[in-house]
Amino acid sequence: MTLTNWAGNTTFHAKDVHHPTSLDELQRLVAASAGVRALGSGHSFNHVADTAGELVVLDRMPDQVEIDSATATVRVGARTTYATLAPRLHQAGFALANLASLPHISVAGSVATGTHGSGDAVRSLAAAVSGIELVTADGSLLSLSRGDADFPGAVVSLGALGVVTSLTLDLVPAFELRQYVREGLRADALAHFDEIMSSGYSVSLFTDYRDTRVWLKREEELTSPDWYGTTPADGPRHPLPAMPADSCTGQLGVPGPWYERLPHFRADYPPSGAGDELQSELLLPRRHAVEALRELFAIGDRIRPVLQISEVRSIAADDLWLSPFNGRDSIGIHFTWVKDVAAVMPVLELVERTLAPFEPIPHWGKLFTRWPECPGSFRSLARRLDPTGKFANDFTRVLLGE
Repeated sequence: MTLTNWAGNTTFHAKDVHHPTSLDELQRLVAASAGVRALGSGHSFNHVADTAGELVVLDRMPDQVEIDSATATVRVGARTTYATLAPRLHQAGFALANLASLPHISVAGSVATGTHGSGDAVRSLAAAVSGIELVTADGSLLSLSRGDADFPGAVVSLGALGVVTSLTLDLVPAFELRQYVREGLRADALAHFDEIMSSGYSVSLFTDYRDTRVWLKREEELTSPDWYGTTPADGPRHPLPAMPADSCTGQLGVPGPWYERLPHFRADYPPSGAGDELQSELLLPRRHAVEALRELFAIGDRIRPVLQISEVRSIAADDLWLSPFNGRDSIGIHFTWVKDVAAVMPVLELVERTLAPFEPIPHWGKLFTRWPECPGSFRSLARRLDPTGKFANDFTRVLLGE
């Protein structure tokens, strides 16, 4: 059986795929392997999870969701998805501060690749991690907590340090949001970019570099009838204008729990597009946002033939070494492409050249061709924890300069 990623554009080359059912079995497997990688929900669009050795999938490990009300944290197993976790947190009166657009993805894989949602004051999913446990190269279990010297390198680690078995996440009190879609945002509204992006708890711009819509997720009701020259959508919308909105979370300003509004897509529907897409994303310092977007609008005619939609989001800074948001409030410019690698790659390279002056860092789980420089601190940590390269693959070797 051929194993591919969710989109089907990446085929894994592992000689064996293992599904351990206990921590002890996982530790023995890692210790005995010459090369091993862990695979989460398979929602990466490149070879970050690939290996020519042993591939480990933790889908048969014991379920683990342990809420500590006293410390407002939750300890979850690496196999856990946000779709499974969020309702249990809400029932206990808690929430995560942020969620990605898809709740179907695994916590461990999302954290390891620096996945994020949107919000001027909201950090990435990885920034919620306060503790992490992983099986290292000799099969031993390493536990790290926020404040430990190696912790900022171990959270967003691309699987290069070991197999993550559990994560401890910070929680906030449960809350409700309203979701609005506003249509017809004019290009000259970029002059008000900061005000628009700060108009809600989470804000996304969806654009094809000609027509732009705004998705607002707010705690308060939106009462402005002509908000920044836009009009309210007259019914539920999908990010792709031609798609039905059945799979999307509740809109039209109807209040709902945080986990039913922060994602764009519902957990009880298949993931958007059913894999019929490719994705890229470049993360830029917030100060470059307006100029960078103007440059993309200027080449919109060259982007549109292979673009399904582009999404612009804001992300608050963190201090994690491999995080694209390390030390910088950021803007994410995401591209959902048609599923045609040969047609997409020249346009992706054009986008990368266009954005090169604006200090871009790619999303680690999506398509890109220009590699950022690896922090020396992470390179040293990887070599210390994995001196023989047991968890290395072609992806991490390029990053680490090996």
